[in-house]
Amino acid sequence: MQLIRLFLVVVLTGLYLVPANARTVPESKPQITLSFAPIVKKTAPAVVNVYSTKITRQRRMSLFENDPFFRRFFGEDGFLGGRPSKRKQKSLGSGVIVEGDGYIITNNHVIKDGDDINVVLADKREYKAKVLLADQRTDLAILKIDTRGKILPSIKLGDSDRLETGDLVLAIGNPFGVGQTVTSGIVSALARSHVGVSRYQFFIQTDAPINPGNSGGALINMAGELIGINTAIYSRSGGSNGIGFAIPVNMVKSVIRSARAGNRVVRPWSGARVQEVTADIAATVGMESPHGAILVWLHKDSPLKAAGLKRGDIIVELDNRPIASAQEFNYRFATKVIGKQLAVTFLRRNKRYKASVSLIEPPETIPRNETTIRTKGPFSGLVVANISPAVAVDLGLQLDNRGVVVTGFNGGLARRAGFKKGDVVLEVNDAPIANVKTLIRVVGESEGWWDIRLQRRGRIIRMRFGG
Repeated sequence: MQLIRLFLVVVLTGLYLVPANARTVPESKPQITLSFAPIVKKTAPAVVNVYSTKITRQRRMSLFENDPFFRRFFGEDGFLGGRPSKRKQKSLGSGVIVEGDGYIITNNHVIKDGDDINVVLADKREYKAKVLLADQRTDLAILKIDTRGKILPSIKLGDSDRLETGDLVLAIGNPFGVGQTVTSGIVSALARSHVGVSRYQFFIQTDAPINPGNSGGALINMAGELIGINTAIYSRSGGSNGIGFAIPVNMVKSVIRSARAGNRVVRPWSGARVQEVTADIAATVGMESPHGAILVWLHKDSPLKAAGLKRGDIIVELDNRPIASAQEFNYRFATKVIGKQLAVTFLRRNKRYKASVSLIEPPETIPRNETTIRTKGPFSGLVVANISPAVAVDLGLQLDNRGVVVTGFNGGLARRAGFKKGDVVLEVNDAPIANVKTLIRVVGESEGWWDIRLQRRGRIIRMRFGG
């Protein structure tokens, strides 16, 4: 009898010791028939439809377009035709209210280039929206609507780092424009990369059906918290095949912080280039399995270098959280807060070390001296700047790029000559280009011919003009 009592005490004590957030599987019919309705009622009112309209001008074509004689009458300048007509291009997506006074997050590709953006709430109220911040690198954008003092329903932000594969999730959005729709599924995988919609390749994969129009919608956990922004699907037909991707909410938080500050998105700068730890590298350094991110290059001003890390060190933890890959290192570093300290655990010569790294924004180590070139020739109208870490991050350049980069165009012939934004000018007429001042001098000394050597997305390109 005493053994039975002891058994019951152990069992009941064990039940009370189970954490409140412990994950369990259904064990009975009543549990299987449980409903997601309470979660949907709590969160769905904060998911909105986003309509973006872009007005383009298109010249009406004529039957006599290619005839020189009739072109006088029906062509571009003729009085019988060729006048430009306006055409509206519409984009449909979803968004999530993250603050009750009208802050909404959606995908950048939903509102990109939009001239007129409207937001429709779940209760059919409609508002004009303005873009506070758009970040192509993460494919996220922050919209603001004027609620005239009214507090709108919003969704609490969760912690995507606490997700586990197999967790139940809900996807809420407006697929195909049919109206607000809720689908359910599980987290199929974490840390998915090579999805191709964001520079920060780290996504939540889910089998909750996501279709066109769901972009910018909410991925919700069972606590009714936002844990991701639905962004992309893997599909050959255009419909859902059960492979959807969402941007983790911890990346969303960094964009919201920037919007609150009224600035462009600025993330902590590592000043490092990392790569995967292969099985061969792991065996060489005595690791049981390949994981972490190996430092292959460090900028002289890198905060990692300042903290004592060196090329060849393998970073295995950030803030005591394991790092599985180079992509995970880049993602987790980017979601930290500038001005804080970051605990970094790394391996060097089979020994484990810890360092405290200062989180800083990309420094402008040299003045960018952004200048428009006004001389005649292919450089006319080209806007250039000196490359610093801040400029390199803005334009998505490699961290070790030096010299002068194309930042835009201001009339002239440069665009038609074939220059593109982000081109790094290496040489002109065999003269190395170290800075904007050198480029302007060399271009001004040209005697009607230009032999130009550029770097474009890692490729070397040569262009020749005149002579």
